Amino acid sequence: MPKFDITKLNVAIDRLLEVTENPRHRFMLQAYSRHRYLEVAGRYEEIFVPDMMSMDPVYHVHAAGNDVVLRGQDEVKSLYRMWAETNQSIFFIEHEEIAVADHFIASVATSYQQVSGKGLKQGKFLSHLPSAISRKMIEKALGEKQHKADDSDMFLYKTIGMQMIWPYDDQGRLIGEDVWEPEPSKSELFRLDPADVLTTEQSAKLLAPLIKPLPSFDEAVLGKTPAIAAV
Repeated sequence: MPKFDITKLNVAIDRLLEVTENPRHRFMLQAYSRHRYLEVAGRYEEIFVPDMMSMDPVYHVHAAGNDVVLRGQDEVKSLYRMWAETNQSIFFIEHEEIAVADHFIASVATSYQQVSGKGLKQGKFLSHLPSAISRKMIEKALGEKQHKADDSDMFLYKTIGMQMIWPYDDQGRLIGEDVWEPEPSKSELFRLDPADVLTTEQSAKLLAPLIKPLPSFDEAVLGKTPAIAAV
């Protein structure tokens, strides 16, 4: 079973930042890096601040047996909360290529996500139901007040060639995610020993030194200096 270092999550972003000079592109890449670190650290609340996320994001997720559309901050936040509480917010990345344009960032990578056996079974079951029924069941699951982790029922789900497009608005705020697993037949599943499960709490401690504040969009991109309050 492969072993990974969670602190290497964003090495492809760091490489691209080293050669990117466009101020807007640099800001978006920094926001992208911060988002991914916060998500995997379980600090999802910090993703939804006004300078990082639009008020009405739309997520399309077609991966790991899921076919889900999430609309609005509440639904997206519910997914992140569930993942954080069940140690499923943990992603490892390898062989990643990233490109940045004025209004989107694209990534293609081999990725590994910690997933629960229960979640895998539920996803497979929902895929056979009419969309309206599966939608209701997804809403019910995400709406639970608290989710319980079970480290004895955890796997690493390997996706080859995971494709992601993250669109951004004119102010560099994320307006959604489009996540696509092009060849699910090539996926692999590795059962994790409980001792090998990386908890969200452990991930947060490891990533804390790497999570940097996001610069001001107005200063970094538009070159505006902050107003000085009168004394």
